[in-house]
Amino acid sequence: MEKLIDRFLRYVSIDTQSDPDSGSRPSSAKELDLLRLLCQELQEMGIDATIDPYGYVMGSLPSNLNEGAGKVPSIGFIAHADTSPDASGSGVRPQIIPDYDGGPIDLKGVEGLQLRPEDFPELTAYRGQTLITTDGTTLLGADDKAGIAEIMHAVQYLCEHPEIPHGKICIGFTPDEEIGRGVICFDVRKFGADYAYTMDGGRIGELEYENFNAAGAEIHIQGQNIHPGEAKGKMKNALLIGMEFQQFLPERERPEYTSGYEGFFHLTDFSGTVEKAEMSYIIRDHDLQKFEEKKRLMQNAAEDINRKYGKGTIELDLNDQYYNMKKMVEPHLHIVKMAMKAMEMEGIIPLVQPIRGGTDGANLSYMGLPCPNIFAGGHNFHGKMEYIPYESMEKASKVILNIIRLFAEGKQD
Repeated sequence: MEKLIDRFLRYVSIDTQSDPDSGSRPSSAKELDLLRLLCQELQEMGIDATIDPYGYVMGSLPSNLNEGAGKVPSIGFIAHADTSPDASGSGVRPQIIPDYDGGPIDLKGVEGLQLRPEDFPELTAYRGQTLITTDGTTLLGADDKAGIAEIMHAVQYLCEHPEIPHGKICIGFTPDEEIGRGVICFDVRKFGADYAYTMDGGRIGELEYENFNAAGAEIHIQGQNIHPGEAKGKMKNALLIGMEFQQFLPERERPEYTSGYEGFFHLTDFSGTVEKAEMSYIIRDHDLQKFEEKKRLMQNAAEDINRKYGKGTIELDLNDQYYNMKKMVEPHLHIVKMAMKAMEMEGIIPLVQPIRGGTDGANLSYMGLPCPNIFAGGHNFHGKMEYIPYESMEKASKVILNIIRLFAEGKQD
């Protein structure tokens, strides 16, 4: 059986960065390099697996329970293949740090750059473990290639140990999760699971069934450029109008000031000239009422700007992206309790907390597939400081197997 670490290192060597500016599905053709490989590897294990034109990989392992076992739910495990556009995923050169001593780690691709406990105190919890880091020039890709490797490792174990009782197991790998399009064309009926779990969380023990309600806002500002020597009473500086728009939004409701259940407005892009400017925001809140209030505040700000500078000065394009899956998962809370029990079997204390973001599982839950999120084990996703303890990956794969066993035994309380 292939070692989990070797599988993970093979996957992160493949560049799968998604492209938010692309209209194709998947957004970048290079995502298919890994997705096709995963389909092939599943088939080589004896799994009935397919890949469709959108890049979705689906496979299933039939139940091996006898007819007297009664109804056992079909359980799915899902992870995404793409990496974030926030940092390069090309030419990833992982560093393996065995028996980590708790001190700073040199990221040798960039002179003087270190992963330091002073900056990331959670590092000290992994003394004596094997850490996998970047070399400082790219992200690592543990989000979510760790989740993929953990699922594949568990599936391979089941294939090599047919004596382990299990119901039907469904496997799914998706593109474009990082740009919010991960399951737009995902066929839940074809997937065939009654319940599923995304292996897309962070540190060991994380278990999440609440996430942000999310919207995106694109703002187009039309200014009026006049020669500055003759601008008095005539010029409308689109850049300054954009800055004025930002002042309508609460200063303390930004990502750098919020945590837990607190939502935010996040200005992600601002560019332009005196004549025209563009702004991009994401809006997030766990509470649906507060989420709607945030959207109304942004709409009111645009209306105030237009009253001041003239109709059409600001055009606001505001679109919902996903919703809090808590509403859809709570009626099936036994699947959360099952994951908690599976973690406790491995000596892991479950850390049930809200996701300050979203996963494919959020949209899948609203598509009729209740889908909590389980830790994949990594830290500092989307950047050069990303790392993952190998032992956390091993535990995640064992949690998958424990969930499968518990469902087969009918222990859903």
